[in-house]
Amino acid sequence: DYKRNVSAKLREGIETLLAKAKVDVLAGSAVITAPGTVVVTGVDGESTTYTADHILAATGSVPLCPPIPGLELPGVLTSDQLLEGTDKLYDSIVIMGGGVIGAEFATFYNNLGCRVTLVEGASRLLPTMDKELGQNLGQLLKKRGVEVLTSAMVQRVEQDENGLVVTVEQKGKEKQVAGQVVLCAIGRVPSWEGLFAPDLTPEQERKRLKVDETYQTSIPTVYAIGDLSAEIPLAHVASAQAVACVNLLCGENAQTDLSVVPSCIYSSPEIAVVGLTEAEAKEQGVAAVAGKCIMFSNARTMIEDPGRCFMKIVADKESHEILGAQFMCQHASDMISQISEAMVNHLTAEQMLRTMRPHPSFEEAMMEALEALVAKLEK
Repeated sequence: DYKRNVSAKLREGIETLLAKAKVDVLAGSAVITAPGTVVVTGVDGESTTYTADHILAATGSVPLCPPIPGLELPGVLTSDQLLEGTDKLYDSIVIMGGGVIGAEFATFYNNLGCRVTLVEGASRLLPTMDKELGQNLGQLLKKRGVEVLTSAMVQRVEQDENGLVVTVEQKGKEKQVAGQVVLCAIGRVPSWEGLFAPDLTPEQERKRLKVDETYQTSIPTVYAIGDLSAEIPLAHVASAQAVACVNLLCGENAQTDLSVVPSCIYSSPEIAVVGLTEAEAKEQGVAAVAGKCIMFSNARTMIEDPGRCFMKIVADKESHEILGAQFMCQHASDMISQISEAMVNHLTAEQMLRTMRPHPSFEEAMMEALEALVAKLEK
């Protein structure tokens, strides 16, 4: 109920902003039939053709469901369905996928006292991120009672008298785990099915729409932003691309530096990253070093006691410019923009160290990480 109330307030706020901006909002479904032409079918079933100088598609993404036997069973849910809400708390849940979505839901349901099993095919959680983040999160979840199965591939889902049984293959052996419900959280794919008329086929890049530097698709006058075309499918990326696209259409600058993209995971503790890890920088031929602070002595962390937390900041060994950071601590999502700002403005570790940070605060740990970083840079 609380979630629905918050969502409703956010929607009402956006509707108010659109009305003040004199934006016409059409309720219905749209099909792009030709460059500059859209047919909108309203809720009453009637279709109207609209023409425009530019068409901007921003239809987002949908959960990806692989061809695993049993995923069609009642009780096998996507993140969208789970977020839509249920009026009862599940006793147990099996989560397929140890990426961002799976990690967030595992934390959430574990905090509610639900028995959680988290299944990930890779050797660690969060396999596309800094190695230490996934390993540390896995250890924290296990301490809290979550059954974490890595290097485990889901083979099938079956129904029994007590709920759902998920069969996984791990190290050449089959293992069964049970849950009242199963969450399929292995990723999302661009949502543009039915967006274009059958005789209008845009060029693709994997499953995304291919766009140029102005966000224009292969179809003239048709643009695409966000999960439809972005390599990094995040809400703030979509928002920044929308502003950039419209600014470029109006002959203005893009406004936001889209080369620096922070990512956040709302687990407990939070995880936030931006830029390169030390390993990624070295793979690209950049001499990089990292400064790290394990936050066992940070006052705010000691008060909240979320488990092992750390901050890691990466810089170029030669120029001392900040290249990236990996935070795993409370309020990490609120602090990562300091690193993004440093990267966009080409700040060095020494310049960041000049800023006074308040006590007691989580970001005090940034000072220690920067001090460790500068010590390595000066060697």
